[in-house]
Amino acid sequence: MTDTSDTRPADSAVRAPRRSVLHRLMSYLPLIAPVLLWTVPCWVLLYGGQHWPLPVTLVGTALFVLGLIGMPLAMARGHGRRQQDWAAIIGDTLLGTSWVLFTWSVLLGVLLRLALTVAGVGGSQDRARMVSWAVLAVAGVLLTWGYAEARRVPRVRRLDLQLPRLGAGLDGLRVVLITDTHYGPLDRARWSARVCETVNDLEADLVCHTGDIADGTAERRRAQAVPLGTVRATEARVYVTGNHEYYSEAQGWVDLMDELGWQPLRNRHLLLERAGDTLVVAGVDDVTAESSGLAGHGAHLAGALNGADPELPVLLLAHQPKFVDRAAAAGVDLQLSGHTHGGQIWPFHHLVRLDQPALAGLSHHGPRTLLYTSRGTGFWGPPFRVFAPSEITLLVLRSPNAPTSA
Repeated sequence: MTDTSDTRPADSAVRAPRRSVLHRLMSYLPLIAPVLLWTVPCWVLLYGGQHWPLPVTLVGTALFVLGLIGMPLAMARGHGRRQQDWAAIIGDTLLGTSWVLFTWSVLLGVLLRLALTVAGVGGSQDRARMVSWAVLAVAGVLLTWGYAEARRVPRVRRLDLQLPRLGAGLDGLRVVLITDTHYGPLDRARWSARVCETVNDLEADLVCHTGDIADGTAERRRAQAVPLGTVRATEARVYVTGNHEYYSEAQGWVDLMDELGWQPLRNRHLLLERAGDTLVVAGVDDVTAESSGLAGHGAHLAGALNGADPELPVLLLAHQPKFVDRAAAAGVDLQLSGHTHGGQIWPFHHLVRLDQPALAGLSHHGPRTLLYTSRGTGFWGPPFRVFAPSEITLLVLRSPNAPTSA
C-alpha cells in the first residue's frame, strides 16, 4: 500500500541541493556529444598532418559540417513532436555512423599512429594518411557488417538452467525469450514475421516478451507488431512493458498485446502446472512506469507475487536487469530481462554497465536468484549492431529432482 500522506516540509524550508560539477556537465551532454562525434573524426581524417589537396579538405569538411548540423535536426524531427519516420531514419543512421567513426578515429588515431611511429614507417604525413585510410576502411566494414547484423533474423541461443526449487514434473520446460523488438521507422513487418516463425520452430511451452516492443504508438506500429499474434506456445504467451512503451502510450501497447493473445503480466502472476508441480510466472511493469504519470502503472513486485505460495519457484519478467536487486530480496528464482542490447554498438557497452548490473547472459544475484539478460531481438535507433549480436533465447529449465535417463 502506498502512503499518500504528505510529510514534505513547507516550501520555505526546502532548499534545492546544489548540483555537482559532474551533474552540471552532464546536462550539457546533448550539446557536447554531437560536436565531439563529428569534430574528432574530422580532425583525425583531414587535419592531423595529412596535407590533403585543398578540394579534398574542403569537401570532407563540408560533409562533417553537414553531419554535425543534420544529425540533431533530423533526430529532432524524427523523434520529437513531428515524429517523421524519414527524418528518424536519417538521424539514427548518422548517429550510428558518427559513433563508429569517432570510436575508431580515437583508437587508430592514437594506437596505429604510435605503432607506425615506433616502427619507423614513413614520414609524419605518410603515417597520418595511413591512419585516415585505416579509419575509413574499418568504419566502412563495421557499418556494412553491423547493418546486416541488425537487419537479420537473430540466431537462437540455447541455455539449460537448473532451478533448485523446480519440481521434477516441470523438468525440460521450454521457455523462449524475445525482447526489445523496437519496431520503428524502418518498416520491419517481414522481419517480424520471420522472427515469429523462428520462435514457433522452437516448440516452446512458454514464450516471453520482456518489453520495448516498438518506438511509436501501437496504432502507428501495429502492422509490424501483428505477426506476434501468430506465436505459438503450449502453455502461455506473456509480456511486460519496457521503458519505451512509456514514451509511446503504454496502455495502447498493453491493449494490443492482449488483443493479439498475449497475457500482459502487469504486476500479476499466473501458475504454470505440469505433472503435479507448479511454477509461478510473474511480471512487473518497467521501473520507469513509476514516474510516467499513467494511472495504475508502476513496478510492484509485492503485487505481482500476491497470493502465490512462497514455497513455489518463481520466474519473473522485468524489462531492466537492475530490477534484480528487488527480485533477489524477494527470493525470486529466475529473472528474465532485456533493455541493454548487449551495448548494440561497441564500445557503448561500457556506458550501459554504468547503469545496469549485467550486460548480457547469465548472472547470479544473492543466494538464490539467477538473472538472464538478453541482448535483444531487434535494435534501437541506429540500424547497426557491432560486436553485440541480437538473439532469440531458448531456456530449458531443469529440475535437480528429475530422474536421470539410463
